[in-house]
Amino acid sequence: MAHIQVVVAFDFSPSSEQALQRALDVACRAPQHVLHIVAALDSRHGLPLVETKVADFAYADRIQQLISDHVRTKLNGRDAAASVEFYVHARFGKPADEILALAHEVGADMIFIGSHGATGLERILLGSVSERVVREAKCPVMVVRDKTYATVALLHVLETTGEHKPHRRPFRFSYVNHQILTRPDDWPLN
Repeated sequence: MAHIQVVVAFDFSPSSEQALQRALDVACRAPQHVLHIVAALDSRHGLPLVETKVADFAYADRIQQLISDHVRTKLNGRDAAASVEFYVHARFGKPADEILALAHEVGADMIFIGSHGATGLERILLGSVSERVVREAKCPVMVVRDKTYATVALLHVLETTGEHKPHRRPFRFSYVNHQILTRPDDWPLN
């Protein structure tokens, strides 16, 4: 079975927590996904949410351990199809540069990244890491953000034998015994 390399940008922010959660959901359902969780560290200040006096290699080791422990906690008690394989990378540099470099190095098949939601002047001045990663990545990128759509209760489709309305019935698909079934057997083929 071929492994699918997935890069996950993580910096302990709420948006990166969501990206990590989505990546773990995928890896728990499909164990061929190997997660590469990357934290880009500012060489002067480290990560904004993990204070330090000096960002050196001991600090990078501490960040790797914190992230590793965090992922173990998130995986604790979860059902997984098989073991979940993950690596933690703490790198010094600009976030977009380090995410894209790691994606290149591991031959990433997918990248998960959070969106901090910067807009307007803030986005113009600071730039958007997720926007740059989407533009420059050589693989699909999942930008994870809060859901703001209202939850909608969908109606169950019922078969009727009465008068047909001027619309086409929805196609139903199901996956059974390694086959996709697109229609009931009693429908004509024309």
